[in-house]
Amino acid sequence: MPKKFTFRGYGLEELQKMSMDEFAKLLPSHQRRSLLRGLPTRQKKLLEDIRAVRERGKEAVIRTHCRDMVVLPEMVGLKFGVYNGKEFVVVEIKSEMIGHRLGEFAQTRKKVTHGTPGIGATRSSMYIPLK
Repeated sequence: MPKKFTFRGYGLEELQKMSMDEFAKLLPSHQRRSLLRGLPTRQKKLLEDIRAVRERGKEAVIRTHCRDMVVLPEMVGLKFGVYNGKEFVVVEIKSEMIGHRLGEFAQTRKKVTHGTPGIGATRSSMYIPLK
């Protein structure tokens, strides 16, 4: 039997029924303070887009630059295109992501993978005889 998701002792359905202030009290201090101070205009716009997509019931990717938006229970199940500075990375929100920020799931830096050195890569390789 799969383990049922809980966040601070509450199930997903209970979290979705809570008001924003009640939910904010469950969050860690940084996220709680940002929600209780009120959302900036760009985050309010994103919240309106989320509610509009939920209303329509369509499978749409919501594109956003708001990397600092806290993942709320009403976002679970939606797909977001989070901008990483170069492109929009598609992130599907799962219940375990509640309380984190959207930017945590769209990395801005890639892992460096170096190729193998070729001829002329170093001074010593100039003198290797070619067969």
